[in-house]
Amino acid sequence: MNSLSISSRNWILKKYNQDDVVFFKNNYSLDEITSKLLSIRNIKKEEVKSFLNPSIKNFLPNPHTLIDMEKSSKKVSEVIFKNFKIGIFGDYDVDGASATALLGNYFSALKLDYITYIPDRKKEGYGPSIKAFKYFIDNQIKLIFTVDCGTLSFEAIEYAKKNNIDVIVLDHHQSEVNLPNAHSIVNPNRFDDKSDLKYLCAAGVTFMFLVALNKELRSTNWFKDKKIDEPNLIEYLDLVTLGTVCDVVPLIGLNRAIVAQGLKILKTKKNLGLKTLLNICGIETHPNIYHVGYMLGPRINAGGRVGKSSHGANLLLNTNPQEVFKIATELDQFNKERQYLEKDVLDKIQKEIKIDISEPVIIISGKNWHEGVIGIVAARIKDKFNKPVIIISIENDVGKASARSVVGFDIGSIIIAATQENILIKGGGHKMAGGFTIKVDQIEEFKKFIFKKFVKLNQSIAKQKPLYFDSVIAPTAINLEFYNKVHALAPFGSGNPEPKFVIENLKTVNHKVLKEKHIKSILVGADGSSIKTIAFNSVDSEIGAYLLKKNNKLFNIAGKLSLNEWRGQSNVEFIIDDISVNKTLKKKVPSSIG
Repeated sequence: MNSLSISSRNWILKKYNQDDVVFFKNNYSLDEITSKLLSIRNIKKEEVKSFLNPSIKNFLPNPHTLIDMEKSSKKVSEVIFKNFKIGIFGDYDVDGASATALLGNYFSALKLDYITYIPDRKKEGYGPSIKAFKYFIDNQIKLIFTVDCGTLSFEAIEYAKKNNIDVIVLDHHQSEVNLPNAHSIVNPNRFDDKSDLKYLCAAGVTFMFLVALNKELRSTNWFKDKKIDEPNLIEYLDLVTLGTVCDVVPLIGLNRAIVAQGLKILKTKKNLGLKTLLNICGIETHPNIYHVGYMLGPRINAGGRVGKSSHGANLLLNTNPQEVFKIATELDQFNKERQYLEKDVLDKIQKEIKIDISEPVIIISGKNWHEGVIGIVAARIKDKFNKPVIIISIENDVGKASARSVVGFDIGSIIIAATQENILIKGGGHKMAGGFTIKVDQIEEFKKFIFKKFVKLNQSIAKQKPLYFDSVIAPTAINLEFYNKVHALAPFGSGNPEPKFVIENLKTVNHKVLKEKHIKSILVGADGSSIKTIAFNSVDSEIGAYLLKKNNKLFNIAGKLSLNEWRGQSNVEFIIDDISVNKTLKKKVPSSIG
């Protein structure tokens, strides 16, 4: 069943198995909508309990299933016994900051001496460098960790090796067949890893390493001999959740359990940096996926994008209230600057560059665009056209690029392949995102290379972006009881998308514009029932134009539910993703579903 919308999106109703729905209802005492959503997600009958109640205990595998994990934990155990100083080199994004803070906070609990190094995005670029490792060596470091990077850092790791310094890589980016000469490389996306944990982010890999290290130290009686309490790693899951949500890795398996438990830890505000940032963001209710991904994450990321790269990690490591407040306040300001720069680059692209949407991959280049925001702009354009997008910022004769991809087109492996062909100076990434450096005179060759890869992978050019929804519901379903039934399947994210619904035959009775970009409306159905809705960033879109237009035509909305909590009051709203006009999609669901 299809419907064409005012923004030219193809509405598609997801399929489900009615026999499964009946089974779930009868055997697990579940309601109609929860059972239907489970069937749509193809949850196996024997996995329903673990899916609805994800726990670390049920999903945590033996860390040693990751190649080099046992080798790494034993090496670090030796270093700890000798009380050597440790260096942590982390990436400047949220995942890198989270993974750096995981190691740092753990080592602090063990009263170990360590220092961190986060590179400056513009001056140093992504990944370890000889300069950074020399800094560690000059500070008497005997072991270096690289987190959320390092898998392709041949030169820097070779430099450390020549100086008799071991390097342990904790990463999740894709590898080449050849690996750097590190002591060990723990990465579920290594070409030879068989752990089936490719969906982990760097913070997830680092958490797995701490589980292995904790076990190793426990087996040698180190905690008992040193009279140090063994850290409760569950209390670190707020940091793992931060990296997992913000790196947009699939919320399946262990990741789902991490986020479900991590949100509970975040609520307790044990980490001073996160507590302070929650307060600055005005998050007074229970923190959720939206808060992590769209409020905390962008602020922590902002330091690496437009401010001080080390601020994100330092916020999560520092225990001095005054210093933490200063860092959090500056990150909040950096985020405002990032928003301005992002809008500036996006406006320039829209005004000055003709985007050829007939090409399978959209590649845009321009002079001196801010490197810290081109990735976000690429994501915006990707969402609009449903195509992989690469934006290249050129300075002198060299371009720095950020890429964002769509499901089914592995951009990270293609960037690595182009690097191996000497088309790129350097580059890397994972399935959905990547970055690289390129000489300007190689851009056309790179375009030919990536277009050829696209065709070879049999990617069809999507003329319309689909909008999949789970069910048609009545306006009366917008209530707390229905919201709670739907959110029994949370946490939602990549791999477990938030359920989307369609409500038919509505008209606008009231609307107002918020912050010059969002539209808040009250819509009323044919039965006279009203619902509160919001359409984010819609003022300049087709959706906004329709909502603000005065007419009495009935229309249908597609989107998802949102819980608005304020001063003890809970109200359910509907977030509008799209609108279709004068199209009857399907008979409304029974009153038991709304």
